[in-house]
Amino acid sequence: MFEKITDFKRTDMCGNLTKEDIGREVTIMGFADQVRDLGGLIFINLRDISGIIQLMFDTDNKDLCEKAAKVRSEYVLAARGVVQQRSSVNKNMKTGELEIAVSELRILDSAETPPFYIVENSDVKEELRLKYRYLDLRRPDMQRRMILRSKIAKIVRNFYDENGFLEIETPMLQKSTPEGARDYLVPSRVHNGKFYALPQSPQLYKQLLMISGMDRYYQIVKCFRDEDLRADRQPEFTQIDIEMSFVDMDDVISVNEKLLAKIFKEIKGIDVELPFLRMPYSEAMDRFGSDKPDTRFGLELKDISDDVKNCEFKVFTDVLANGGSVRAINAENLGDKLTRKKIDALGEFVKTYKAKALAWIKVNPDGIQSPIAKFLSEDEMNAILKNMNAKENDVIFIIADKDSVAYASLGALRLEIAKNYDLIDENKFNFLWVTDFPLLEFDEEENRYVAMHHPFTSPKDEDLELLDTDPGKVHAKAYDIILNGVELGGGSIRIYNSELQEKMFSVLGFSKEDAWARFGFLMEALKYGTPPHGGMAYGFDRMVMLIDGCESIRDVIAFPKVQNASELMSGAPDVVDAKQLGELGIDITKSEE
Repeated sequence: MFEKITDFKRTDMCGNLTKEDIGREVTIMGFADQVRDLGGLIFINLRDISGIIQLMFDTDNKDLCEKAAKVRSEYVLAARGVVQQRSSVNKNMKTGELEIAVSELRILDSAETPPFYIVENSDVKEELRLKYRYLDLRRPDMQRRMILRSKIAKIVRNFYDENGFLEIETPMLQKSTPEGARDYLVPSRVHNGKFYALPQSPQLYKQLLMISGMDRYYQIVKCFRDEDLRADRQPEFTQIDIEMSFVDMDDVISVNEKLLAKIFKEIKGIDVELPFLRMPYSEAMDRFGSDKPDTRFGLELKDISDDVKNCEFKVFTDVLANGGSVRAINAENLGDKLTRKKIDALGEFVKTYKAKALAWIKVNPDGIQSPIAKFLSEDEMNAILKNMNAKENDVIFIIADKDSVAYASLGALRLEIAKNYDLIDENKFNFLWVTDFPLLEFDEEENRYVAMHHPFTSPKDEDLELLDTDPGKVHAKAYDIILNGVELGGGSIRIYNSELQEKMFSVLGFSKEDAWARFGFLMEALKYGTPPHGGMAYGFDRMVMLIDGCESIRDVIAFPKVQNASELMSGAPDVVDAKQLGELGIDITKSEE
């Protein structure tokens, strides 16, 4: 069932009609959202991306009503009529005071019954929603998210354009330079046996643009990483990518703070305070156990190693003897809520972060309750309580382990407790720059140093000599922007000297030959005069997710992948025929499960 649209021209969007339109003839088009036949009258709620308007069909027009009676949910309609005041107001609709008295109706296309209702905030399983994503995207909340995403992108483009940045595209088909996540590879038919890689980021190309004298570059760009997925991670994702010449860290941070302030003012109506707080990496780890701390609540970590270094509790003293630490958080005023069963559950929770055990001290009205109290003297217990600023009804949680485990487990525990006991103000937006990252971290599996950010990040000037003597102590000119405990983006000042770049590759374990084989085009370019430069990249999907308050970036991406990197709607990835494989010189061998 379908009718032509030839002589019908849409004059208005459903949700944009106002009282000023009363008495005006309009033509609107959209999806049938709801049909109600009340005998004397037929009503159809018509929905488009702007909203919903009620159509009214008077039974005096028998032919028109017969056609309206055939309409079912999700039929595609065009209607012409006069806007009038509704007799019964619907306060839940933006256009709830209006309706259109329809004089002409066309059924442009019929529709089968959808597998789920097209309604706001659907509780349908995500797998079903993603299988029929084109229907899921008809839901008003999903359409609002796509509109929000478009608005933010427009603000970004306008801002960078106004600040002298050029939008320049970089290649999708690149040379594979593996150092980080796995590449997605694209076989070449023309160059049989050779492969392109899809970009994990435009990093090298944007540096080459600075060498080219482009001065300021930006791009909203697709990137690809073949890695395990999480709620805020996708195999293909969108970055806001920038680079600037003749700048230091303060210059990059300053312009990007202004961008974020502009986005939050125009989208949320919030005036964010500038400049944002800055915190060194070491302080973030010591206080929050994370390099992306959520600063909307307390539960900060404290080092209590000195308080227990001479105690009789062997777990503590053995850890300290092996170079670890004993750290704790204070769950203030939660003693009456944290039962023994719940404390035991938290003990199991921290084991997922490699902590061996969770010690605890509860401050009850009648005294101290703790399974480790018998191993601590009165002075040692009092020192812990004083250090943790403990009061009645507080619970102190303690982890003794190497620093990396203590940080990870207590950092996760503070978030778990805050979520479970509503300690987080969801209306707060706390921005934070984390700076002074280590340049390198030691990979025990590979038995070598790897770049904490990437191999093109510049060491801090005062640490340059340590590259030869103690690389693990070198700090980077790197910075991450954190919003409410989520890394919104990050960047660095880059190495712009060919000799220093070669030294960096050497520290990372690359031979000169291997470094030139992988990155020779950059090394060659650095010989011809390179301006000092730096930049950063935002996770655009993650930014939209945080602004909208979603829990998953899948809700702000039109056609996302699921946990196993497949797309349920189209069935990608899928097999291809033997002819295609033959042209590419590829032979498939099944890997063992």
